[in-house]
Amino acid sequence: MIPRVLIDVAEVPGGGGELRLIQRGSEYSIMLGGNELMNSRLSGSEEALAAMACERISATARPRLLIGGLGMGFTLRAALDALGGEASIEVAELVPAVIRWASGPMAPLFGSSLTDPRVAIVEADVGDLIGSARALYDAILLDVDNGPDGLTRAANDRLYDMQGLVRARSALRPGGVLAIWSSGPDRAFTQRLRKAGFAVDEVTVRANAGRAGTRHVIWLAAKPAGRSRPE
Repeated sequence: MIPRVLIDVAEVPGGGGELRLIQRGSEYSIMLGGNELMNSRLSGSEEALAAMACERISATARPRLLIGGLGMGFTLRAALDALGGEASIEVAELVPAVIRWASGPMAPLFGSSLTDPRVAIVEADVGDLIGSARALYDAILLDVDNGPDGLTRAANDRLYDMQGLVRARSALRPGGVLAIWSSGPDRAFTQRLRKAGFAVDEVTVRANAGRAGTRHVIWLAAKPAGRSRPE
């Protein structure tokens, strides 16, 4: 039996609780209380989040992406694989320890992605970056909670309420896409995305990128191309 080893503990700013980085052999997991936020064995849906969003903007020259949540780097690496050399990717991570883990104990998972010239890692609240942007991004990818509610901290609710979705729409360029990862479906959230002015696809994907295992949900919400209504 391979033991589970607690590598580090970190507080989520804003009273969001305690994150624990745990290693079992070559496997890593990040826990919030009794919830496993992510596991290095189950990267399929995080990779799909990036792959599907990048496919939607594949015709865009010099695309600019914002990724909310560094996590274990699977979304970032998949975005780098999908995009050309002219792309730029900004990754917002609220918890300083997660950034340290990426270049420390979890470095094997990240490979060369942290030093890729297309990447900028920012210690920041992704909601603040979205709120201050106007038609800046071609895609915004959110994987900071287990769904459209503030699991990691209550302040994240502002990402998913109507005002937050309108802010995200304003931060996107025409034709841009807001992609959101969730552990399960949420019909009310799908309707809210549409009310915020997005064209919405809700896609079910497997956590392990195979045909078996847990199903997760990704919303792909597109801002209309061309001239749109005032923000």
